[in-house]
Amino acid sequence: MELSDVDLLDLDRFLAQEHHAMFSTLRAESPVHWHEEPDGPGFWNLTRYDDLVEVNRQPELFSSEVGGVSMADMDRDTSTAAFDTRGVMMLMTDPPKHTRYRRLVSKGFTPRMIAMIEDYLRSRAVVVVDEIIEAGRCDFVSDLAADLPLQAIAQIMGVPQEDRRKLFEWSNAMIGADDPEYSGGDESTTAALELYAYSNSLAKARREDPRDDIVTTLVNAQIVDDEGNLTSLSEIEFDAFMLLLSVAGNETTRNATAHGMLALIEHPEQFAKLKADPEGLMDTAVDEILRWGTPVMHFRRTATADTTVGGQAIKAGDKVIMWHISANRDEAQFPDPFTFDIERTPNLHVAFGGGGAHYCLGANLARMELKLIFAEIVERMPDIALAAPPERLRSNFIGGIKHMEVAYTPGPRMSPE
Repeated sequence: MELSDVDLLDLDRFLAQEHHAMFSTLRAESPVHWHEEPDGPGFWNLTRYDDLVEVNRQPELFSSEVGGVSMADMDRDTSTAAFDTRGVMMLMTDPPKHTRYRRLVSKGFTPRMIAMIEDYLRSRAVVVVDEIIEAGRCDFVSDLAADLPLQAIAQIMGVPQEDRRKLFEWSNAMIGADDPEYSGGDESTTAALELYAYSNSLAKARREDPRDDIVTTLVNAQIVDDEGNLTSLSEIEFDAFMLLLSVAGNETTRNATAHGMLALIEHPEQFAKLKADPEGLMDTAVDEILRWGTPVMHFRRTATADTTVGGQAIKAGDKVIMWHISANRDEAQFPDPFTFDIERTPNLHVAFGGGGAHYCLGANLARMELKLIFAEIVERMPDIALAAPPERLRSNFIGGIKHMEVAYTPGPRMSPE
């Protein structure tokens, strides 16, 4: 591919999986690449691993708060301006505000809480497969991959079982704004409003009736800030975190599960290795799935001062897009990066971010979910195969798979009905 053929704003090229060729060209010829933007100022693209890690670990120089973390400018884009959460959502804050926020919400992600969730999710993984195993055919995404991340987030939040499907629908609407299946008018804004309202009702209920869940923990969490003052989450900070938890915790792990299953099906020799030694290979397999799939393809930063990255001058105020999907295929970091290898080690992928302040708070939870569901699939659905080509999300932000029909030999349920 010629450098002149690169267009990172053409969502249909991402849908057609042409982005890997574009990024290979950029890494080789223009690793810190300026891209024009018809309705905006343009943006820099970081496509190499080392440059992404360098920028990600300098929040004082490359801000998440000034311009947000999405490619679109919130000040110009009316669809995002209604929910401008810069400075409020943890993802869109910089230290020291981010440090305070993270210390508060980390109180809900203690080893004890994660251990409680693991016990629940282990039994839930059995139920997830039970619900489709007798049919011999299912939509892997909606019938299987979606359930465990959804149940994990809902369990953490204390959402009743009868309300849990709402989280799936709200997160789809918010993430899929550029996809015809999910978009339509103000669906994204409506979904965010409904999720905010639901979060408020959960917080109110837990203040009146405390339980052993993250909502109760967060509404009561307090820390002493750098000035020596006792501080807690404001209502809008709590609501924004619930939105982030619902979308990030649900969408990312669901798509990693779908990408992982597709990769194993398309690389039967790797699937055979995993089936032969699931206990020994599951840890490295999960990290390779995360590298290969990279559910969040990019995040944005905004330069706060004149600087250089990879020898390229960048001015204060410039948009800088960190392409995780490209860094995870960087030939300088990963030998033979276009080979799916479940024994790859070391595997210092950036699917959870390139370290630093914004490293994913839920990384250990996501890894746990992937290990649990793939252990169940390997044991009970060993001949799973594609029954139709996968349908992908039309987006250059989320690497999503919407539907994936699969077939397998029917089997028995393992838990009581």
